[in-house]
Amino acid sequence: MLTPTPLMRLVTGFWSFKTLAAAVELNLFTRLAGGRTITVGQLCDEYGLAERPADTLLAACASLGLLTKQPGSNSYRNAPIAEEFLVADRPYYFGGQIRYCDERTYLPWHRIGEALRTDRPLTWDPDTQESLFADVDPRIRNLFLEAMYAASIFTARALGDAYDFSVHHRLLDLGGGSGAYPIELCRRYPHLRASVYDLPHVVPVAAEKAAAAGLADRIDTVAGDFFADEKLPQGHDTILLGMILHDWDEATNRALLARCHDVLPSGGTIVVCELLLNPDRTGPPEAALMGMNMLVETEGGRNYSETEYADWLADAGFGSIRTVVFDAPGANGALIARKR
Repeated sequence: MLTPTPLMRLVTGFWSFKTLAAAVELNLFTRLAGGRTITVGQLCDEYGLAERPADTLLAACASLGLLTKQPGSNSYRNAPIAEEFLVADRPYYFGGQIRYCDERTYLPWHRIGEALRTDRPLTWDPDTQESLFADVDPRIRNLFLEAMYAASIFTARALGDAYDFSVHHRLLDLGGGSGAYPIELCRRYPHLRASVYDLPHVVPVAAEKAAAAGLADRIDTVAGDFFADEKLPQGHDTILLGMILHDWDEATNRALLARCHDVLPSGGTIVVCELLLNPDRTGPPEAALMGMNMLVETEGGRNYSETEYADWLADAGFGSIRTVVFDAPGANGALIARKR
């Protein structure tokens, strides 16, 4: 029998997110790292909570698969997914993404109807700000970089599993942010060297991350602006655009792909890693809903289909275009193409 239950799940979806965000804000999962357990009473004592909210939070986190309750006891511990991705300082810590969405985009999303009617972003004002993070509190800007790192580091791992980078030697990560893709790919492919190309205030973060990963000798940084600079950095046999093109409109993306083609050597490779829509633009949901998020955060961004990217690459002069698919938080596939 058809029921409105699926609609109720959609209606209450924010309950799950805000429960997760509250637990991350409290550093609950980090406190429980390494197999530590906690009871309602201990949570009350450690966080100064009353019994009702403490009990409710632990029950909710358990219901979401974030905590597990010990058989025959009243104590809770991290579920495997929380132990792996929600403990601070772990290699694939996802808390930055959660904190960014909670602090930066959650409230603007409440006005999504306004974005639909006006076709204008909600997290910043194009009439008074030059870009998404111009005149923004540096803490929020840094939170964005941590969010992108959280989504990108595991996505890079999935990309490295799905596509063999052993045939490449010098990678340019265009708009590479904190350097998550080069860090993960250089870990997997010991011969690979990489450059992170991004804005001047961003590349020091990438350099710091690379040094912390022990890869400062193989990952360097280039400060620049791929819209303003006369030419993109040269000397690379591969260019990666990881979760970049969904930020811009078609004309901008076509121009950027043409610029990539110009600086690659003959036979050079381009990798476009994104949440890809299907050719009918009916899903998957994570790709389609990221497109909605682009209404909230960008002037011209949207999510595109594999077919659209393939057409743009061919028009830019690339051939041997193929797609690899995988499951990751920041992307579900990548188009690989070679300069003819």
